[in-house]
Amino acid sequence: MNAVRRQLGVIGRAPSYRLLFLAAIGSTLGTLLAAVALVVDVKDRTDSGAWVSALFIVEFLPAVAVGLFFAPLLDRLSRRATMITADLARAAVFCALPFTHSALQVVVLAGIAGLATGFFRPAAYAGLPNLVSENDLAAANALLQTAENASWAAGPVIGGVLVAAAGPHVAYWINAASFLASAALISGIPARLLQTAVAKTHGHLRDLREGLAFVLRSRPLRTVLVAWTLAMLAIAAINTTEVFLAKDSFSAGDFGYGLLFGSIGLGLAIGSLGAGALVERRPVALVYGGGIVLNALGFLFAAVAPNVWVAAVCCVLAGIGNGAAVLCNALLVQRGAPDELRGRAFTVIMAVNYIAFGGGFVAGGLLNDAYGARWVWGGSAIVLGVSGLVAYVLARGVPMRAPEPEPAL
Repeated sequence: MNAVRRQLGVIGRAPSYRLLFLAAIGSTLGTLLAAVALVVDVKDRTDSGAWVSALFIVEFLPAVAVGLFFAPLLDRLSRRATMITADLARAAVFCALPFTHSALQVVVLAGIAGLATGFFRPAAYAGLPNLVSENDLAAANALLQTAENASWAAGPVIGGVLVAAAGPHVAYWINAASFLASAALISGIPARLLQTAVAKTHGHLRDLREGLAFVLRSRPLRTVLVAWTLAMLAIAAINTTEVFLAKDSFSAGDFGYGLLFGSIGLGLAIGSLGAGALVERRPVALVYGGGIVLNALGFLFAAVAPNVWVAAVCCVLAGIGNGAAVLCNALLVQRGAPDELRGRAFTVIMAVNYIAFGGGFVAGGLLNDAYGARWVWGGSAIVLGVSGLVAYVLARGVPMRAPEPEPAL
Protein backbone atom coordinates (compact mmCIF):
# COMPACT_ATOMS: atom_id res chain seq x y z
CA MET A 1 0.00 0.00 0.00
CA ASN A 2 2.84 2.40 0.81
CA ALA A 3 4.40 1.66 -2.58
CA VAL A 4 1.12 2.50 -4.32
CA ARG A 5 0.80 5.77 -2.37
CA ARG A 6 4.36 6.68 -3.34
CA GLN A 7 3.63 6.03 -6.99
CA LEU A 8 0.47 8.13 -6.86
CA GLY A 9 2.45 10.89 -5.17
CA VAL A 10 4.41 11.43 -8.38
CA ILE A 11 1.33 13.08 -9.87
CA GLY A 12 1.42 15.77 -7.19
CA ARG A 13 5.19 16.21 -7.15
CA ALA A 14 5.64 16.69 -10.91
CA PRO A 15 3.06 18.98 -12.59
CA SER A 16 4.36 18.40 -16.12
CA TYR A 17 4.27 14.65 -15.61
CA ARG A 18 0.67 15.04 -14.44
CA LEU A 19 -0.29 16.52 -17.83
CA LEU A 20 1.38 13.64 -19.66
CA PHE A 21 -0.40 11.19 -17.38
CA LEU A 22 -3.84 12.69 -18.02
CA ALA A 23 -3.21 12.81 -21.76
CA ALA A 24 -2.28 9.13 -21.72
CA ILE A 25 -5.48 8.10 -19.92
CA GLY A 26 -7.78 9.83 -22.39
CA SER A 27 -6.05 8.98 -25.64
CA THR A 28 -5.35 5.35 -24.70
CA LEU A 29 -8.95 4.73 -23.62
CA GLY A 30 -10.21 6.12 -26.92
CA THR A 31 -7.62 4.24 -28.95
CA LEU A 32 -8.40 0.87 -27.43
CA LEU A 33 -12.13 1.41 -27.71
CA ALA A 34 -11.56 2.16 -31.40
CA ALA A 35 -9.13 -0.78 -31.78
CA VAL A 36 -12.01 -3.19 -31.26
CA ALA A 37 -14.06 -1.23 -33.78
CA LEU A 38 -11.28 -1.41 -36.40
CA VAL A 39 -10.77 -5.16 -36.04
CA VAL A 40 -14.49 -5.93 -36.09
CA ASP A 41 -15.01 -3.53 -39.01
CA VAL A 42 -12.36 -5.25 -41.13
CA LYS A 43 -13.38 -8.78 -40.12
CA ASP A 44 -17.05 -8.12 -40.88
CA ARG A 45 -16.18 -6.63 -44.28
CA THR A 46 -13.84 -9.48 -45.29
CA ASP A 47 -14.06 -12.43 -42.81
CA SER A 48 -10.38 -12.97 -43.57
CA GLY A 49 -7.47 -13.60 -41.23
CA ALA A 50 -5.15 -12.12 -43.86
CA TRP A 51 -7.06 -8.81 -43.87
CA VAL A 52 -7.04 -8.64 -40.07
CA SER A 53 -3.28 -9.28 -40.19
CA ALA A 54 -2.93 -6.47 -42.73
CA LEU A 55 -4.75 -4.09 -40.37
CA PHE A 56 -2.42 -4.88 -37.48
CA ILE A 57 0.62 -4.60 -39.73
CA VAL A 58 -0.18 -1.12 -41.05
CA GLU A 59 -0.87 0.13 -37.54
CA PHE A 60 2.76 -0.46 -36.58
CA LEU A 61 4.73 -0.84 -39.84
CA PRO A 62 5.23 2.95 -40.16
CA ALA A 63 6.96 2.83 -36.77
CA VAL A 64 9.55 0.58 -38.40
CA ALA A 65 10.17 3.22 -41.04
CA VAL A 66 10.50 5.88 -38.34
CA GLY A 67 13.06 3.78 -36.47
CA LEU A 68 15.07 2.80 -39.55
CA PHE A 69 15.04 6.10 -41.43
CA PHE A 70 13.94 8.98 -39.19
CA ALA A 71 15.16 8.07 -35.69
CA PRO A 72 17.60 11.04 -35.39
CA LEU A 73 14.68 13.45 -35.78
CA LEU A 74 13.40 12.34 -32.37
CA ASP A 75 16.54 13.83 -30.79
CA ARG A 76 16.70 16.96 -33.00
CA LEU A 77 13.07 18.10 -33.27
CA SER A 78 11.02 19.45 -30.37
CA ARG A 79 9.49 16.48 -28.59
CA ARG A 80 6.46 18.50 -27.53
CA ALA A 81 5.77 19.70 -31.08
CA THR A 82 6.24 16.16 -32.38
CA MET A 83 3.71 14.76 -29.91
CA ILE A 84 1.11 17.46 -30.55
CA THR A 85 1.43 17.07 -34.33
CA ALA A 86 1.03 13.31 -33.99
CA ASP A 87 -2.12 13.71 -31.89
CA LEU A 88 -3.69 16.10 -34.39
CA ALA A 89 -2.88 13.76 -37.28
CA ARG A 90 -4.47 10.81 -35.49
CA ALA A 91 -7.55 12.87 -34.67
CA ALA A 92 -7.94 13.68 -38.38
CA VAL A 93 -7.65 9.99 -39.30
CA PHE A 94 -10.45 8.93 -36.97
CA CYS A 95 -12.65 11.76 -38.20
CA ALA A 96 -12.22 10.35 -41.72
CA LEU A 97 -12.82 6.66 -40.87
CA PRO A 98 -16.65 6.90 -40.59
CA PHE A 99 -16.75 7.92 -44.26
CA THR A 100 -14.85 4.90 -45.63
CA HIS A 101 -16.49 2.40 -47.98
CA SER A 102 -13.99 -0.49 -48.11
CA ALA A 103 -11.57 -2.47 -45.98
CA LEU A 104 -8.70 -1.07 -48.04
CA GLN A 105 -9.60 2.49 -47.07
CA VAL A 106 -9.78 1.50 -43.41
CA VAL A 107 -6.35 -0.13 -43.62
CA VAL A 108 -4.78 2.89 -45.36
CA LEU A 109 -6.08 5.32 -42.75
CA ALA A 110 -4.95 3.00 -39.96
CA GLY A 111 -1.48 3.13 -41.53
CA ILE A 112 -1.45 6.94 -41.35
CA ALA A 113 -2.40 6.76 -37.67
CA GLY A 114 0.39 4.22 -37.19
CA LEU A 115 2.92 6.64 -38.68
CA ALA A 116 1.88 9.31 -36.20
CA THR A 117 2.14 6.84 -33.33
CA GLY A 118 5.63 5.93 -34.53
CA PHE A 119 6.72 9.46 -33.67
CA PHE A 120 4.54 9.99 -30.59
CA ARG A 121 5.43 7.07 -28.34
CA PRO A 122 9.25 7.28 -28.48
CA ALA A 123 9.05 11.04 -27.99
CA ALA A 124 6.85 10.59 -24.92
CA TYR A 125 8.98 7.89 -23.29
CA ALA A 126 12.25 9.65 -24.17
CA GLY A 127 11.01 12.84 -22.52
CA LEU A 128 9.46 11.26 -19.43
CA PRO A 129 12.72 10.90 -17.41
CA ASN A 130 13.17 14.69 -17.65
CA LEU A 131 9.81 15.35 -15.96
CA VAL A 132 10.58 13.50 -12.70
CA SER A 133 13.53 12.82 -10.40
CA GLU A 134 15.58 9.63 -10.77
CA ASN A 135 14.06 8.32 -7.54
CA ASP A 136 10.59 8.70 -9.03
CA LEU A 137 11.36 7.29 -12.49
CA ALA A 138 10.24 3.71 -11.83
CA ALA A 139 7.08 4.93 -10.10
CA ALA A 140 6.32 7.39 -12.91
CA ASN A 141 6.67 4.69 -15.57
CA ALA A 142 4.61 2.24 -13.53
CA LEU A 143 1.82 4.75 -12.95
CA LEU A 144 1.71 5.86 -16.60
CA GLN A 145 1.66 2.30 -17.88
CA THR A 146 -0.93 1.33 -15.26
CA ALA A 147 -3.18 4.15 -16.44
CA GLU A 148 -2.75 3.10 -20.06
CA ASN A 149 -3.35 -0.53 -19.19
CA ALA A 150 -6.41 0.26 -17.08
CA SER A 151 -7.74 2.01 -20.17
CA TRP A 152 -6.89 -1.16 -22.08
CA ALA A 153 -8.99 -3.14 -19.60
CA ALA A 154 -12.02 -0.85 -19.90
CA GLY A 155 -11.78 0.34 -23.50
CA PRO A 156 -12.10 -2.98 -25.36
CA VAL A 157 -15.00 -4.18 -23.20
CA ILE A 158 -16.84 -0.90 -23.73
CA GLY A 159 -15.82 -1.01 -27.37
CA GLY A 160 -17.17 -4.54 -27.80
CA VAL A 161 -20.55 -3.54 -26.34
CA LEU A 162 -20.63 -0.26 -28.30
CA VAL A 163 -19.71 -1.84 -31.62
CA ALA A 164 -22.23 -4.66 -31.11
CA ALA A 165 -24.97 -2.08 -30.40
CA ALA A 166 -24.16 0.80 -32.75
CA GLY A 167 -21.39 -0.22 -35.15
CA PRO A 168 -17.83 1.13 -35.31
CA HIS A 169 -18.42 4.79 -36.24
CA VAL A 170 -19.26 6.05 -32.74
CA ALA A 171 -16.00 4.56 -31.46
CA TYR A 172 -14.08 6.36 -34.21
CA TRP A 173 -15.55 9.74 -33.22
CA ILE A 174 -14.79 9.19 -29.54
CA ASN A 175 -11.18 8.36 -30.34
CA ALA A 176 -10.79 11.49 -32.47
CA ALA A 177 -11.96 13.59 -29.52
CA SER A 178 -9.52 11.83 -27.18
CA PHE A 179 -6.57 12.80 -29.39
CA LEU A 180 -7.66 16.45 -29.44
CA ALA A 181 -7.81 16.43 -25.64
CA SER A 182 -4.37 14.82 -25.45
CA ALA A 183 -2.85 17.48 -27.72
CA ALA A 184 -4.32 20.23 -25.52
CA LEU A 185 -2.84 18.69 -22.35
CA ILE A 186 0.61 18.15 -23.86
CA SER A 187 0.71 21.75 -25.03
CA GLY A 188 0.86 22.71 -21.35
CA ILE A 189 4.19 20.91 -20.79
CA PRO A 190 7.21 23.22 -21.20
CA ALA A 191 9.25 22.13 -24.22
CA ARG A 192 12.51 22.60 -22.29
CA LEU A 193 11.47 19.91 -19.79
CA LEU A 194 10.58 17.26 -22.34
CA GLN A 195 13.97 17.73 -24.00
CA THR A 196 16.89 18.97 -21.90
CA ALA A 197 19.57 18.15 -24.51
CA VAL A 198 19.20 18.58 -28.28
CA ALA A 199 21.43 16.25 -30.26
CA LYS A 200 24.01 17.72 -32.64
CA THR A 201 23.82 16.30 -36.11
CA HIS A 202 26.77 14.83 -37.99
CA GLY A 203 24.68 14.13 -41.05
CA HIS A 204 21.52 12.05 -41.15
CA LEU A 205 23.11 8.74 -42.13
CA ARG A 206 25.86 9.05 -39.55
CA ASP A 207 23.29 9.91 -36.89
CA LEU A 208 21.41 6.74 -37.79
CA ARG A 209 24.57 4.65 -37.50
CA GLU A 210 25.45 6.22 -34.15
CA GLY A 211 22.02 5.36 -32.76
CA LEU A 212 22.22 1.73 -33.89
CA ALA A 213 25.82 1.36 -32.67
CA PHE A 214 24.87 2.69 -29.23
CA VAL A 215 21.99 0.23 -28.91
CA LEU A 216 24.30 -2.68 -29.77
CA ARG A 217 27.03 -1.51 -27.34
CA SER A 218 24.80 -0.86 -24.36
CA ARG A 219 23.99 -4.02 -22.44
CA PRO A 220 20.62 -2.80 -21.08
CA LEU A 221 19.50 -1.74 -24.56
CA ARG A 222 20.83 -4.89 -26.19
CA THR A 223 18.86 -6.96 -23.67
CA VAL A 224 15.59 -5.29 -24.68
CA LEU A 225 16.48 -5.50 -28.37
CA VAL A 226 17.01 -9.28 -28.34
CA ALA A 227 14.54 -10.54 -25.72
CA TRP A 228 11.58 -8.35 -26.60
CA THR A 229 12.00 -8.83 -30.34
CA LEU A 230 11.51 -12.56 -29.81
CA ALA A 231 8.53 -11.91 -27.52
CA MET A 232 6.89 -9.57 -30.03
CA LEU A 233 6.89 -12.31 -32.65
CA ALA A 234 4.67 -14.44 -30.42
CA ILE A 235 2.52 -11.59 -29.09
CA ALA A 236 1.67 -10.48 -32.63
CA ALA A 237 0.45 -13.95 -33.58
CA ILE A 238 -1.74 -13.97 -30.46
CA ASN A 239 -3.14 -10.52 -31.21
CA THR A 240 -4.00 -11.48 -34.78
CA THR A 241 -5.94 -14.58 -33.76
CA GLU A 242 -7.60 -13.20 -30.63
CA VAL A 243 -10.78 -12.22 -32.48
CA PHE A 244 -10.96 -15.71 -34.03
CA LEU A 245 -10.43 -17.42 -30.66
CA ALA A 246 -13.30 -15.40 -29.19
CA LYS A 247 -15.77 -15.53 -32.07
CA ASP A 248 -15.01 -18.93 -33.62
CA SER A 249 -13.41 -21.16 -30.94
CA PHE A 250 -15.56 -19.89 -28.05
CA SER A 251 -18.59 -18.64 -30.06
CA ALA A 252 -18.59 -15.56 -27.80
CA GLY A 253 -19.16 -12.87 -30.46
CA ASP A 254 -17.96 -9.27 -30.39
CA PHE A 255 -18.43 -9.07 -26.61
CA GLY A 256 -16.18 -12.10 -26.16
CA TYR A 257 -13.45 -10.47 -28.18
CA GLY A 258 -13.72 -7.32 -26.10
CA LEU A 259 -13.66 -9.43 -22.93
CA LEU A 260 -10.40 -11.18 -23.86
CA PHE A 261 -8.86 -7.89 -25.01
CA GLY A 262 -9.91 -6.15 -21.81
CA SER A 263 -8.78 -9.03 -19.58
CA ILE A 264 -5.25 -8.69 -20.93
CA GLY A 265 -5.46 -4.97 -20.20
CA LEU A 266 -6.57 -5.61 -16.62
CA GLY A 267 -3.58 -7.89 -16.14
CA LEU A 268 -1.28 -5.32 -17.70
CA ALA A 269 -2.49 -2.70 -15.23
CA ILE A 270 -1.90 -5.02 -12.26
CA GLY A 271 1.50 -6.11 -13.57
CA SER A 272 2.85 -2.64 -14.31
CA LEU A 273 1.67 -1.23 -10.96
CA GLY A 274 3.13 -4.10 -8.96
CA ALA A 275 6.39 -4.20 -10.90
CA GLY A 276 7.01 -0.50 -10.23
CA ALA A 277 7.87 -1.32 -6.63
CA LEU A 278 9.22 -4.81 -7.26
CA VAL A 279 11.85 -3.74 -9.77
CA GLU A 280 13.49 -1.47 -7.17
CA ARG A 281 13.91 -4.40 -4.73
CA ARG A 282 14.63 -7.40 -6.97
CA PRO A 283 17.17 -8.04 -9.74
CA VAL A 284 15.90 -6.82 -13.09
CA ALA A 285 16.73 -10.20 -14.65
CA LEU A 286 14.25 -11.89 -12.31
CA VAL A 287 11.47 -9.35 -12.87
CA TYR A 288 12.00 -9.13 -16.63
CA GLY A 289 12.49 -12.81 -17.40
CA GLY A 290 9.88 -13.92 -14.87
CA GLY A 291 7.33 -11.52 -16.30
CA ILE A 292 7.70 -12.90 -19.82
CA VAL A 293 7.48 -16.51 -18.57
CA LEU A 294 4.29 -15.65 -16.66
CA ASN A 295 2.94 -14.12 -19.87
CA ALA A 296 3.69 -17.40 -21.66
CA LEU A 297 1.91 -19.51 -19.06
CA GLY A 298 -1.21 -17.37 -19.17
CA PHE A 299 -1.59 -17.69 -22.94
CA LEU A 300 -0.81 -21.41 -22.82
CA PHE A 301 -3.65 -21.97 -20.34
CA ALA A 302 -5.98 -19.78 -22.42
CA ALA A 303 -5.25 -21.92 -25.49
CA VAL A 304 -6.77 -24.98 -23.80
CA ALA A 305 -9.55 -23.17 -21.90
CA PRO A 306 -13.07 -24.65 -22.24
CA ASN A 307 -14.84 -21.29 -22.66
CA VAL A 308 -14.26 -17.56 -22.98
CA TRP A 309 -14.68 -16.90 -19.24
CA VAL A 310 -11.87 -19.26 -18.25
CA ALA A 311 -9.74 -17.89 -21.09
CA ALA A 312 -10.37 -14.36 -19.80
CA VAL A 313 -8.96 -15.28 -16.37
CA CYS A 314 -5.89 -16.79 -18.09
CA CYS A 315 -5.50 -13.60 -20.11
CA VAL A 316 -5.41 -11.57 -16.89
CA LEU A 317 -2.49 -13.77 -15.75
CA ALA A 318 -0.75 -13.28 -19.09
CA GLY A 319 -1.28 -9.53 -18.89
CA ILE A 320 0.31 -9.33 -15.43
CA GLY A 321 3.51 -10.84 -16.80
CA ASN A 322 3.40 -8.61 -19.86
CA GLY A 323 2.92 -5.49 -17.74
CA ALA A 324 5.99 -6.27 -15.64
CA ALA A 325 8.10 -6.93 -18.74
CA VAL A 326 7.02 -3.77 -20.55
CA LEU A 327 7.87 -1.66 -17.50
CA CYS A 328 11.36 -3.21 -17.49
CA ASN A 329 11.71 -2.41 -21.20
CA ALA A 330 11.08 1.29 -20.61
CA LEU A 331 13.35 1.56 -17.57
CA LEU A 332 16.23 -0.31 -19.22
CA VAL A 333 16.20 2.09 -22.18
CA GLN A 334 15.58 5.27 -20.17
CA ARG A 335 18.37 4.53 -17.70
CA GLY A 336 20.69 3.07 -20.32
CA ALA A 337 20.69 6.02 -22.76
CA PRO A 338 21.51 9.73 -22.28
CA ASP A 339 18.87 12.30 -23.27
CA GLU A 340 20.54 13.24 -26.55
CA LEU A 341 20.45 9.60 -27.69
CA ARG A 342 17.30 8.41 -25.95
CA GLY A 343 14.91 9.17 -28.80
CA ARG A 344 17.05 7.22 -31.26
CA ALA A 345 17.46 4.36 -28.79
CA PHE A 346 13.70 3.98 -28.38
CA THR A 347 12.93 4.22 -32.08
CA VAL A 348 15.69 1.82 -33.18
CA ILE A 349 14.59 -0.80 -30.66
CA MET A 350 10.91 -0.27 -31.52
CA ALA A 351 11.69 -0.63 -35.23
CA VAL A 352 13.43 -3.97 -34.78
CA ASN A 353 10.71 -5.14 -32.37
CA TYR A 354 8.05 -4.20 -34.90
CA ILE A 355 9.76 -6.04 -37.74
CA ALA A 356 9.31 -9.18 -35.65
CA PHE A 357 5.81 -8.00 -34.79
CA GLY A 358 5.00 -7.84 -38.50
CA GLY A 359 6.30 -11.34 -39.03
CA GLY A 360 4.13 -12.52 -36.16
CA PHE A 361 1.01 -10.95 -37.66
CA VAL A 362 1.62 -12.58 -41.02
CA ALA A 363 2.38 -15.95 -39.44
CA GLY A 364 -0.58 -15.66 -37.08
CA GLY A 365 -3.05 -14.97 -39.86
CA LEU A 366 -1.79 -17.79 -42.07
CA LEU A 367 -1.50 -20.32 -39.24
CA ASN A 368 -4.97 -19.40 -37.99
CA ASP A 369 -6.48 -20.18 -41.39
CA ALA A 370 -4.56 -23.48 -41.52
CA TYR A 371 -4.77 -24.78 -37.92
CA GLY A 372 -7.05 -22.54 -35.86
CA ALA A 373 -6.54 -20.01 -33.09
CA ARG A 374 -5.98 -22.48 -30.23
CA TRP A 375 -2.89 -23.97 -31.91
CA VAL A 376 -1.51 -20.51 -32.66
CA TRP A 377 -1.85 -19.47 -29.01
CA GLY A 378 -0.20 -22.67 -27.77
CA GLY A 379 2.77 -22.36 -30.12
CA SER A 380 3.16 -18.66 -29.34
CA ALA A 381 3.25 -19.43 -25.62
CA ILE A 382 6.24 -21.72 -26.19
CA VAL A 383 8.07 -18.94 -28.06
CA LEU A 384 7.32 -16.54 -25.19
CA GLY A 385 8.77 -19.03 -22.71
CA VAL A 386 12.02 -19.09 -24.67
CA SER A 387 12.01 -15.28 -24.75
CA GLY A 388 11.69 -15.17 -20.96
CA LEU A 389 14.74 -17.40 -20.52
CA VAL A 390 16.73 -15.23 -22.95
CA ALA A 391 15.69 -12.08 -21.06
CA TYR A 392 16.82 -13.58 -17.75
CA VAL A 393 20.24 -14.59 -19.10
CA LEU A 394 20.96 -11.28 -20.85
CA ALA A 395 19.74 -9.08 -18.00
CA ARG A 396 21.75 -10.80 -15.26
CA GLY A 397 24.03 -8.25 -13.63
CA VAL A 398 22.41 -5.22 -15.27
CA PRO A 399 21.78 -2.55 -12.59
CA MET A 400 18.32 -0.98 -12.52
CA ARG A 401 19.42 2.36 -11.12
CA ALA A 402 21.42 5.11 -12.74
CA PRO A 403 23.50 7.87 -11.09
CA GLU A 404 21.28 10.66 -9.77
CA PRO A 405 20.97 13.39 -12.46
CA GLU A 406 20.25 17.06 -12.00
CA PRO A 407 16.83 17.48 -10.29
CA ALA A 408 13.91 18.02 -12.66
CA LEU A 409 12.45 21.53 -12.55
